[in-house]
Amino acid sequence: MTSISIPLDTTTARRHRKPSLLRRVFANGAVRWGSVLLCFMVVLAVAAPWLYTIDPNAMDPANSHLSPGAHAEFTTLAGDSFERFFPMGTDSMGRDIWSRTAYGARISLSVGAAVALGSIALGMLVGMVAGYFRRFDGVIMRVMDGMMAIPGILFAIVLVAVWRPSLWTVILAIVVPETPRVARLVRSVVLSVREEPYVEAAIALDTPAWKLMLRHILPNTVAPLIVQGTFVCAAAMLAEAVMSFLGIGLPSDVPTWGNIMSEGRAYFTSHPSTVLLPGAFLALTVLAVNMLGDGLRDALDPKFNKRGS
Repeated sequence: MTSISIPLDTTTARRHRKPSLLRRVFANGAVRWGSVLLCFMVVLAVAAPWLYTIDPNAMDPANSHLSPGAHAEFTTLAGDSFERFFPMGTDSMGRDIWSRTAYGARISLSVGAAVALGSIALGMLVGMVAGYFRRFDGVIMRVMDGMMAIPGILFAIVLVAVWRPSLWTVILAIVVPETPRVARLVRSVVLSVREEPYVEAAIALDTPAWKLMLRHILPNTVAPLIVQGTFVCAAAMLAEAVMSFLGIGLPSDVPTWGNIMSEGRAYFTSHPSTVLLPGAFLALTVLAVNMLGDGLRDALDPKFNKRGS
């Protein structure tokens, strides 16, 4: 008896094999470029002390408003003097704008990450309670709607005015108005998942609510929350810069991109680089986070994947 062997077309099988999640995510151009830009900003923030920087608050009034690329003898108020190259020039007080911009990346990225984590944690808790327990849904969502009716920046200004301006005050002031948006997103996911047959079966088997939410509902909120977190991070960095620019954010001695632009706006006509250069770093960071969010949304959205297949 002769055995017949059927050759396997490994090329066809490999072509129809579903790509892994990580490969599918990084196949998106927006994710790749956003990740590169964001990694650059993270390296700038972490390695700021070693990237040709000096004390961001060191002043030399004799060298105020130096043009980008200038060389000058820098003398601090303590009497220390040294020759220095100023790649981004100096401000009205003779402070190195490059050093202040590099250290300002730490504040902006820290605020963005902290606000994203805080609003996601609070919004997830509120949204899951509102979506799963129907008797609380009406009251909770009306409160969320009332909070969303107030512009976020005005809400943050009021909260900062009540408490003493500090980093944690600014973070809290931005987390509060961002939480309702996350809560509404989580609630919509919970309402959809709650009608699935496997969830109804778990409810019929008298599964405790906390176990059902952790095991069956929470995993379905991870992908949309990751995408929403990137947009919240970008919005938080912009909000912090606006608050500092208006003089109601962090104290003026703290090097943030908003403070740098605020101090340079009075001299914008004669020295536009004091505003434009830090603003470019802020714009690139926000662009990187938004590109990352757009790419993740496209890669993690099942409907998009079906359209692209």
